[in-house]
Amino acid sequence: MNDLKELRKQKDQFMHVHPQSPLTPEQKSTFSGLNYFDEDTSLRLDVAVEPFEEQAEIVMQTSTGGTQTYRRYGRFQFEVAGEKAELTLFASPHGFFLPFVDSQAGTETYGAGRYLDPEPDEDGNFLIDFNDAYNPYCAYNEMWTCPIPPAENRLAIPIMAGEKNYED
Repeated sequence: MNDLKELRKQKDQFMHVHPQSPLTPEQKSTFSGLNYFDEDTSLRLDVAVEPFEEQAEIVMQTSTGGTQTYRRYGRFQFEVAGEKAELTLFASPHGFFLPFVDSQAGTETYGAGRYLDPEPDEDGNFLIDFNDAYNPYCAYNEMWTCPIPPAENRLAIPIMAGEKNYED
């Protein structure tokens, strides 16, 4: 079994039985696993993020009407199936954060967006592996609060990798 399949299996186990799972007891009773796109190695990108000269703070709205503050760290460009795109990487005291919405939002992917938590490598580049894209906890249970990706991270292209919509 490859690493991605093992990670997905572990996440399904966590969602099904762990007390900190975002699923309600009712959801857990019928849970049979999350939905994922097949792995797409072309969406595993080693990118150079160009840091912003001024790394201003940005306040992101959350799904429950609150706000969370992040720092606009830098921007990177990439291609998906020949289509050019760019995203902004954010930073917080907890690490790097890449929230995004793709063109499949609301149909195949969660309407409010998905997340990645990339880390820099020894060269200062970032591994952006869209196969690891995950839904925020508010996708499973409206009691959770989740930052909503800002307009600058809304893509006009599909990212057919990572977690799909949750269906209970």
